[in-house]
Amino acid sequence: MRRSLMIPLLIVWLNLFLSSAHAQEYQTYGTHNPPNGSPCAVQGCEYQRSAGEPANPIWPEYWQSDWTMYRVYSGYDKFPPPYVGKPPAPLKDGVDYQTSHGATFYDSSWRGKSGEGAMVERYDDYCLPIFPIDNHYSCKFISLGDVAYFVAGEGRPTWMPRLCLFSPLNHPPRRDFVKHLPYSAADSERIGKGGQAYSFWISAANGYVIQVGASPDRTADGGILFGYGFDTDKTGKIMPQSFYFSGYPLDPANAPIVSQNYVGLSPTQPSQDLWSEVAGIDPTTLPACQLFNPPASKVGTEKLGKAMRKRAPTWGDIGRWKP
Repeated sequence: MRRSLMIPLLIVWLNLFLSSAHAQEYQTYGTHNPPNGSPCAVQGCEYQRSAGEPANPIWPEYWQSDWTMYRVYSGYDKFPPPYVGKPPAPLKDGVDYQTSHGATFYDSSWRGKSGEGAMVERYDDYCLPIFPIDNHYSCKFISLGDVAYFVAGEGRPTWMPRLCLFSPLNHPPRRDFVKHLPYSAADSERIGKGGQAYSFWISAANGYVIQVGASPDRTADGGILFGYGFDTDKTGKIMPQSFYFSGYPLDPANAPIVSQNYVGLSPTQPSQDLWSEVAGIDPTTLPACQLFNPPASKVGTEKLGKAMRKRAPTWGDIGRWKP
């Protein structure tokens, strides 16, 4: 083989190898893994605040909170998040959105062989609806250092293992993760006085930021929303208020917009028993999760907007989506 042909072929092979090796490393723009794997809109995915914008909130060293999750499937374009409590009228529970519950446990002081930080997100009855499958089953995401595990509970699909590796590089957000999100004045106003919100829409096709702020809705354009809201507690301290984002917009899971609103957040250290079920497990012995790419028979085929064909993009498609 001529040398001139060997070099391009080697490059192609290397790219295929790397894409396979990192198939479970998702673009999170610095929030869950290093920003150099994402097409950031600013250097290092760190946004510099303009004059008049509030200083970045910092998560407590550790905290735990129940939350209420709203899966909004109708009227979301007219009533964008963040929400103060349930989605505003005239949206109705059971007609325009579904209510479920869960809890988050966070400890930035955890240290182990896999890195730093521990976090559990527990979904009761209904799992996180960002995957193209019915989410009517309980689940947990457990992150220890860089390794993120997925634990499926009651009602899970028959093809789904109880425990799988979600990602080998998906750590809990650092306490200062908000620096990776642009400030949105319009989102902040919806929280109210003292509220601060940070969000952007990402193009699933190329991974670039296409809009700051949740409104107008970009679901039909194949966009993916990531947003975080903060509010002041009774002592005047700024604390997490809500996490709002794009779910999988087709049926299933029929979740164009999702909001997890924190209830009773306490800056106290969670019990170390919360992550004991995965502590000590060698992640390389676990099967890879098929959450973003489940068996074909489980994927919805409905259309939504001109930019979507057969299925909609997921977080796992960012930068690779081809409508």
